[in-house]
Amino acid sequence: MKDVLNYKNFIGSVSFSAEDELFYGKIEGIDDLITFEGSSVKELKAAFEEAVEDYLDLCKQLGKNPEKTYKGTFNVRVKPETHKAAARTATRYGFSLNQLIEKALEDFLVKEPAANYSKSKNRI
Repeated sequence: MKDVLNYKNFIGSVSFSAEDELFYGKIEGIDDLITFEGSSVKELKAAFEEAVEDYLDLCKQLGKNPEKTYKGTFNVRVKPETHKAAARTATRYGFSLNQLIEKALEDFLVKEPAANYSKSKNRI
């Protein structure tokens, strides 16, 4: 699992600058660029929570939806062998390729991903 911060259903990325000796990040999953930083983990967490609160206040003032909107379409690039296997599996089950991929994503998101896919296994 990637190191991220969570607060009020928002996710914050976490990075470290050795040169500046500073933790920094940004709020993910929004249409705007909102960053935060801290010289310790405690400061970083506090800065992230403050950034989320400020962003929510600003969105409320502007009458704007704070979360990014998604269209429901995206491109996925896979190895040709994976594409072939997916197409054949979809056909065997009477699904379109889109239906198969949507089902696979839903299954992955419903189950505990960390239990099945970890960085150590190099699967994601």
